[in-house]
Amino acid sequence: MLSESTGRSGAGIPWLIADVVLFLVDVALYVLGGIWGNLLMIILAVVLSLLVVILSVSFFVVQPNQSAVLTLFGDYKGSDRIPGLRIANPLYLKKKVSLRVRNFTTQTSKVNDANGNPIEIAAVVVWRVTDTARATFGVDDFISYVHTQSESAVRQLARSYPYDNFDDTDVTTLIHNTSEVNDNLMVELQERADAAGVEVLETRLTDLAYAPEIAEAMLRRQQASAIVAARAKIVEGAVLMVREAIAALEEGTDEHDRIPLDNERKATFASNLMTVIASDQPTSPVVNVGTLSR
Repeated sequence: MLSESTGRSGAGIPWLIADVVLFLVDVALYVLGGIWGNLLMIILAVVLSLLVVILSVSFFVVQPNQSAVLTLFGDYKGSDRIPGLRIANPLYLKKKVSLRVRNFTTQTSKVNDANGNPIEIAAVVVWRVTDTARATFGVDDFISYVHTQSESAVRQLARSYPYDNFDDTDVTTLIHNTSEVNDNLMVELQERADAAGVEVLETRLTDLAYAPEIAEAMLRRQQASAIVAARAKIVEGAVLMVREAIAALEEGTDEHDRIPLDNERKATFASNLMTVIASDQPTSPVVNVGTLSR
């Protein structure tokens, strides 16, 4: 594959000064040759005119973060990245290629994830040209190529991972493992962009959601999962609190204020305290003014 090389060119300022001097000398030769009727001076003036024209068309300007791709009759002769006024073979074709950092946001696409659920996804891609030869000759239009490959890579990424996984927390998902997903997207896109001499600097998912037709159902599922997880945490904490309360009652501060409980009263105490702690509604306590058995 064709790779970038340094083109043969030179600094343009010294040659520009020489071109101006030659132009002034050429004008003087025309004037003096016409006044004196000297044919040799006229011929020399014509030659200098051709030289001035050749030098003039040999100049080209390279902006900062820009490169000029030089070709001669279809043959690649190298690239010039030195900014400023430059001079090269006047027969060279000089195509300017920007080396600046660019960004592109893909269109929001509706794709099925790894579980078959329709989702909407989009990403931003930050990139720049690093090899002007490949960017110019490796693909037909490197900007269009990057855009098309970015859209394709984002779609492929969406099909490779589930949006979310409620059953297995070890599975990589689009919504919970954004850093890993972004890194994998950049690696895949970089493999495609190498043919165009492009370096992918960063990729980030900017739009990620369930498709509207299933968004409400998935939201209810997420809410149900969150409620179940919260209730499990509450029950776990309530069990620990009940155990500590029973142990504290039986141990007491000394042997005189201990409250020994049999298994039946432990079960009753635990049931009542679990109801108070784990209930999501305010409880209404019933005060027993009789004996413990009535």
